[in-house]
Amino acid sequence: MKLSKPKYIFVTGGVASSLGKGIISSSIARLLQARGYSVTIQKLDPYINVDPGTLNPYEHGECYVTEDGTETDLDLGHYERFTNHPTSRANNVTTGRIYKSVIEKERKGEYLGKTVQVIPHITDEIKRRIQLLGQQKIYDVIITEIGGTVGDIESLPFIESVRQLRYQLGVKNTCLVHLTLIPYLAASGELKTKPTQHSVKALLENGLQPDILVLRTEHPLSADLKRKVALFCNVDANAVMESIDVPTIYEVPLKMHEQHLDEVVLSKLDMPADQEPDMDAWRDFVERVKNPTKVIKIALVGKYTELPDAYKSISESFVHAGAVNKCKVKLCYVNSEKLTEANIGETLGGMNGILVAPGFGNRGIEGKILGVKYARENNIPFLGICLGMQCAVIEFARNVLGWTDANSVEMETKTTHPVIDLMEEQKEVTAKGGTMRLGAYPCTLRRGSKVAEAYGKLNISERHRHRYEFNSEYRDQFEAAGMKTVGTNPETGLVEVVEIPELRWFIGTQYHPEYKSTVHNPSPLFVAFVKAALEYSEEKK
Repeated sequence: MKLSKPKYIFVTGGVASSLGKGIISSSIARLLQARGYSVTIQKLDPYINVDPGTLNPYEHGECYVTEDGTETDLDLGHYERFTNHPTSRANNVTTGRIYKSVIEKERKGEYLGKTVQVIPHITDEIKRRIQLLGQQKIYDVIITEIGGTVGDIESLPFIESVRQLRYQLGVKNTCLVHLTLIPYLAASGELKTKPTQHSVKALLENGLQPDILVLRTEHPLSADLKRKVALFCNVDANAVMESIDVPTIYEVPLKMHEQHLDEVVLSKLDMPADQEPDMDAWRDFVERVKNPTKVIKIALVGKYTELPDAYKSISESFVHAGAVNKCKVKLCYVNSEKLTEANIGETLGGMNGILVAPGFGNRGIEGKILGVKYARENNIPFLGICLGMQCAVIEFARNVLGWTDANSVEMETKTTHPVIDLMEEQKEVTAKGGTMRLGAYPCTLRRGSKVAEAYGKLNISERHRHRYEFNSEYRDQFEAAGMKTVGTNPETGLVEVVEIPELRWFIGTQYHPEYKSTVHNPSPLFVAFVKAALEYSEEKK
């Protein structure tokens, strides 16, 4: 840490949602890190859910899990992948969590009989949460991304809290970055600035003046257009940035640096900009992503395939692993509900690898089991994650051990072979939110196994999100038939990894290796899986 106390950057969005506030926040963090500053990012989400753990992925995309076992917004995955720094419970705040905290304080009598109101009680709690990371005294800069769009009813308390904080902390200690859209009207062939003007006007009505504008666009912006936006929005001309579509999100920090975004931010915060950012390793990574020497196809078999964001960490892990192996991983999303014996050969026959995705519930489960069977019988490199690993266990029990009714008690409580059972500590749990086995746990790998070879060590730590586990009562039968339990929790004996050594590469993990994969530290398991798929594709030629 270079500074005596942290500076704060706030990132808001206007015009439309999903413009990429998380990527811009992550890009700023990456650039400031490259200049030697310590940075963290937090997300303020306006929804009233306490966390996204109970949300359907179609509602909000992937539920990301931090080291400390917090279920969070998927943007925290971007934060970690860009900064290579773990996040925690303090990095994600929701309206639900804010109101829950305030109501609990009111019930305890902490407000001394006062009427509890949005201002000051809700805004005070939001401000406390925003500054919580700063109390650790290890960050020079704390970036706060505010979810939603300026003008949303749900976002108003967060916007008001930022207004108060900017006044309390001082002009040189805060910086407001506003991300908007410059739409292109094909009929007239024009780029339109009016939506951005209205978005900034909405901010001004709430007492906030942006310091920097980042304009999302599909077409290059002229210098005249940028000057026009700066004039109408009370922003310095050098503080208007173009954020044009790029082949990979990892190119965004480089594009922002070309426009001196990091220098402008540091100037607004009155911070030294004398150290040029070291982005050489990042540029090398981006070059490998953009210029692969080979292409492989890997099928992702899941039930949320219509929304790729439901598997965001998995898809990004393949980007990282592909770069290591100097190849592009073409991810083919296969809806497990539509996978049948009749079409499986046509669907998966041309794949170089098969991944069966995590998930919950009975819907699409038989298609996932079919995907496992096809990979096993055709000796195609296979990776099963969480429920995907459990499907591998069920498939092996049915088709190798001959227990035709084998199943998970999650799917069938009356099965006579419950090879996947509810964890002991989960049997008395009734609440759904935040009650699973969550976060990082240790795992000991068996020497000589393919998974140990992938990690290059025997003791690892990976993140979890599950209620069900491999039923250890059947462990000996599986081992004897060829499916080895090669990874276990050293404290509880929970089976974490299964493997079939006789096959080319067949591994299932109860944990989620995708959660810890970053640009600078790709998941070893994904790297090994892509390598196996690459070798398989070469053999097929």
